Amino acid sequence: MLPKDLKYTTEHEWVKIEADRVIVGITEYAQRELGDVVFIDLPAAGEKVKAKESIATIESVKAVSEIYAPVSGEIMEVNDSLEHSPEFINQDPYGKGWIAIIEPEDVKEFDALLTPEAYAALIGEK
Repeated sequence: MLPKDLKYTTEHEWVKIEADRVIVGITEYAQRELGDVVFIDLPAAGEKVKAKESIATIESVKAVSEIYAPVSGEIMEVNDSLEHSPEFINQDPYGKGWIAIIEPEDVKEFDALLTPEAYAALIGEK
């Protein structure tokens, strides 16, 4: 079941909009497809990013995948606990497995994000 209070991307990131910042992680669907996450290369706080640009790399037992910025802006914070505990992404993708917090440049980019219903249709869930 997808959290209804989040937005989503076609690349399987979730986005939680909080005041003037967004929290980003990967969806439960994405972590299931990846399998056990063994390493994550996180972005640096202060880094400027563009929407749909790679901000992190996740390595799992099955594959290496890129994580993309859902919006343009500045990385304000990263989840450093993932460096030592990348399994948080598998265990709690919508909680302890968050990846970064971005301060967006343009809130109009939120309009390009998917609703829970649209994302569910994309991945074939009801």
